[in-house]
Amino acid sequence: QVQLVESGGGLVQPGGSLRLSCATSGSILSMNVMGWYRQAPGKQRDRVASISLGARTNYADSVKGRFTISRDNAKNTLYLQMNSLKPEDTAVYYCYANLASREYWGQGTQVTVSS
Repeated sequence: QVQLVESGGGLVQPGGSLRLSCATSGSILSMNVMGWYRQAPGKQRDRVASISLGARTNYADSVKGRFTISRDNAKNTLYLQMNSLKPEDTAVYYCYANLASREYWGQGTQVTVSS
């Protein structure tokens, strides 16, 4: 069983930055894929960014050039650095992990971009 705990969400003005963290209960190097998803009210949950075991990254078009996904293997923590935030980035952000074909999700952290 893998536990994922997100942190770092909050209220930020347009153009601002936030860094989300996702602490894992297991070795991050055992995860096939890890990533971040987000869900705005009344909308489906969409993938924001992902990183494979080989450190290949992938981003949604809407966040390319603004968001960066990374991981700290020693701390077993996944990050999402979010810059130039826009009101449309407002959502609950979820950490995701795939381990041995099983999916795991965090509880989510709220990000609100508003002036």
